[in-house]
Amino acid sequence: MEQSLEEIKWKLNKYKQGHLLNGYENLPENKQKALLDQIQNIDFELIDSLYKRTKKELDLSNDKIEPIEYVDKLKLNGYYKGLENTGRKAIEAGKLAAVTMAGGQGTRLGHSGPKGTFDIGLDSHKSLFELLSDYLKEEGKKYGVVIPWFIMTSEENNDATVEYFAKHRFFGYEKDKNIFFFKQGELPMVDTEGRILIGEDGLVKEAANGHGGIFEALVKNKMTDKMRELGVEWIFIGGVDNCLVKMVDPILMGIAIEKHVTAAGKSIVKANPEEKVGVFCKKNGKPYVIEYSEISQEMAEKRDANGELVYGESHILCNLFNISAVERMGHTPLPYHSAFKKATYIDVDGHKVVPTGPNAFKFEAFLFDAFGELDDMAILRVKREEEFAPVKNATGVDSPETARELYKKFYNV
Repeated sequence: MEQSLEEIKWKLNKYKQGHLLNGYENLPENKQKALLDQIQNIDFELIDSLYKRTKKELDLSNDKIEPIEYVDKLKLNGYYKGLENTGRKAIEAGKLAAVTMAGGQGTRLGHSGPKGTFDIGLDSHKSLFELLSDYLKEEGKKYGVVIPWFIMTSEENNDATVEYFAKHRFFGYEKDKNIFFFKQGELPMVDTEGRILIGEDGLVKEAANGHGGIFEALVKNKMTDKMRELGVEWIFIGGVDNCLVKMVDPILMGIAIEKHVTAAGKSIVKANPEEKVGVFCKKNGKPYVIEYSEISQEMAEKRDANGELVYGESHILCNLFNISAVERMGHTPLPYHSAFKKATYIDVDGHKVVPTGPNAFKFEAFLFDAFGELDDMAILRVKREEEFAPVKNATGVDSPETARELYKKFYNV
């Protein structure tokens, strides 16, 4: 039910957010309506609690952290064929769908469009989207199926993403038949005093709610309903910026099916104890990913009898879920984490503020927080140079240059 302007003002004053309407009278009618719609959809109790949590330190002292079991893909030997056969049968039966999280922009790469449209510099000049499309189509031919592709965009890049695909005739896919686009959720950003920010457009400044929003977005946008209509039982979820991501892996599927678990994840060995990556472990008996900022130096450096890092299984955002688990997690919101970011905004006096450093909090959920809802999950260790070539930085580590070389070496192009 729509609220009157007076009711909205009362609500804003109750939560000390009255400034959100300071520039209301100066907005055109369509933006006035958009602003009021935004305000009516804000969960102010949630935003207030998230802001208060930014002042609390993370405490794992009462939690029991243990290593997690994993299977090394390179050491399966005779077991390999059995797993591969189990996974292959499921893929051939059309039980797998691929989900690509592509809500980001290529700003850090000096690219003005959606990150998936970025050209990493191959001779073919193919974008990340096209590289992933090529891979999915080749795998589909191998198994005699079309693997449905679901792409999560953001409010910021959805139109540009769909237009890009349309321009390229969806790379052979058919829109709304075997390729689908859906948006992830967003949450307002707040300043260091807990005030919700207004952007330069006069509307509430919002930011994408993190890759943990994938489950809610899949359910809310009825993508899981589409999957069930297509006969899908397993969903691979990965990021758009890993040009070597293996979305179709019979071994990963085979392990999940044979271990009777509803989720499986891929790991790579940490390059060294100091590498800034989250690692798989168990927290209080449940699967968990502990962030590099949470792990102690002692734990990070601990080695087993073979000299391997005890906490060395890096989480690379390559996970497989049973559709029932995705639906369950989509109805159970994950906890949010705060990130301190730079944000240009309009202050309470109507002046534009361009910060020189971080000045606002954004709130995001992490996909791996869902692991705690699972009784167990399977971890498959894979080779970094075969499955992990992310494009995150303009230069140096995880840059277009490093990803390009890894891609060329693996595919021999």
